[in-house]
Order: sequence, then C-alpha cells, then structure tokens
Amino acid sequence: MTDFTVMHLILIVIFAILAILALWWGARLKRERKDGVDALEQDDRLQRVDSDKAVPAPGKPSATQPDMPPTAPAPPPVAGGETIATPQPVPSAVPPVPAEPAVEPVAAAPAPPAPPVAPLAPAPAGDTLTTLKGVGPKVAAKLNELGITSFAELAALSPEQAAAIDAEMGNFKGRMARDRWQEQAALLAAGDRAGYEAKFGKLG
Repeated sequence: MTDFTVMHLILIVIFAILAILALWWGARLKRERKDGVDALEQDDRLQRVDSDKAVPAPGKPSATQPDMPPTAPAPPPVAGGETIATPQPVPSAVPPVPAEPAVEPVAAAPAPPAPPVAPLAPAPAGDTLTTLKGVGPKVAAKLNELGITSFAELAALSPEQAAAIDAEMGNFKGRMARDRWQEQAALLAAGDRAGYEAKFGKLG
C-alpha cells in the first residue's frame, strides 16, 4: 500500500512538472509572438514616417528643395556680350497636290455603214421578184431601190448584206427570213422549178 501511494505521488509530481513546463512554454511563445507583432508594427510606422518625409505634400516645397520658379536655360553668350537667339522650328510646308487634268470623254466610234450591194447583170426576161411567195409589187419596188432586181442577186446576198437589206425594208422588216426569199430565189435562179414547187407550192 505504501509503494502504491509513493508511485502515485511520483506520477502526480511528474504531471505537475509537465503542466508547469507547458504553461511556461505557452507563455513564452505568446510573449515572442507579441514581440514580433510589436516589431512589425514599429517597422510599419517607421516606413510611413520615412515615406512622409521623402514625398512632399502637393503644393508644398520639400525640405531639401526650396520653392523656386523654373527658369529656362539662358542662351550661350558670344563675343561683344550679345546672345544668340534660339532658332524656332520652321513648320514644314506641305506642297499642294496638283489637280488632275479633266479627262474629256471619248466619243464612241460610229458604226460602219452597211456594205453596198454590187449590182449584178440585168435580170433576164421573166425574172421578176414578184414571182416569189410573199413579195408583192411594193416589196419588189423597195428591193429594186436597194439594188436587188433579180433572183440571182437576192440569192447571192451574204448574211451581213441580207441583214442590211432587211433593216431598210421598213414595215416589211423580217419578211425576208420568215418567207425564205433567198431560198426561193436560189431555186428559181437555178431553173429548178420542180424543186421550188415541192417546197413552196405551184408557181402561178
């Protein structure tokens, strides 16, 4: 029983010592932390004071630099006590842009005239244009004015010449191709009466 009590006392003493050491260590850490915070605050205050001293307030001259109006640099002296005036920059003059000459419109070239129809030999007897289907006295007279007086002349027209003749026919324009005048004239100029009647009907 005595041994058990002594052991308990020893354990109690050890726990008490450990508790005292823990309290002491905690107090030391707390004091060191507080000292560090105080040191940081002191450094912050010192930095603020230094910055306030280094940067002067707006509108107030600093302690190291007196409030003096800015002065322009004086021109260098020359002999005789005269000074040379500072040359002023000369503005560069932009040359005027020359106006472009007016371009006169080029007149369109006139259309070439229709090639004239070369007159052929006089029409033989009985070679009258009114024999053609669709060609009456007025149409024949108009063709004669344009230089067409026979079947051979009408059949020998080139496509360009035929178009030029047709353009001059007035109210009868387009009848040459529609009534196939050149095809009729070619058959009659060749004397192919049977071929003509097979395509265009009996001759009157």
